[in-house]
Formats: sequence, C-alpha cells, structure tokens
Amino acid sequence: MEYIIGAVTGLLWGALVAWLNSRISKKAIEKNSTKAMMLASLLRTALDIAALALVFLLRNVLPGNFEATIVGTAASLGLLTVYFAYRLSKPEKKKEN
Repeated sequence: MEYIIGAVTGLLWGALVAWLNSRISKKAIEKNSTKAMMLASLLRTALDIAALALVFLLRNVLPGNFEATIVGTAASLGLLTVYFAYRLSKPEKKKEN
C-alpha cells in the first residue's frame, strides 16, 4: 500500500507541474518570439528540476515510498509534457455559430 500511495502522490505532483509547463509554453507561443520561447524553455527546465528536488527534499515527510514517489513524478512529467505539447501543436477548431 505504501508503494501505491507514493506512486499516486508522484503522479499527481508530476501532473500539476506538467500542466504548469504547458501554461508557460502557451504564453510563450502567444508572444511569438524567439526570446519568449528560450525563456519558456529555461523556466520549464527549472520547474522540472525544482519539482524533482522538492520530492527529494521532502522524502521523509511525504506519504508513501520515496522511490515510488520520485518515479511517479518523473513518469508523469515526461508523459504529460508530451501530451500537452501535442495538444498545443494541434490547430484550434473555430466553432461556427
């Protein structure tokens, strides 16, 4: 049970950070500049490192198994970042009234 709690905690934390990364990317795309994209890339990388570092630093406080939590976080970050990037790359369909 300890492994499941740790994995779910990691998956949820990683999903939150991946969603924040997608918001950063969306804002940079809206600005449509090279400087904004470079800054967004730097911010996303820093956010990923901070998310994993926070799990590491709170390893004795978080519920569940630390290894399951860190693996769940990394897996969620990786998979959901790809998913959100795919969604951002699809053109938006305009609704006709």
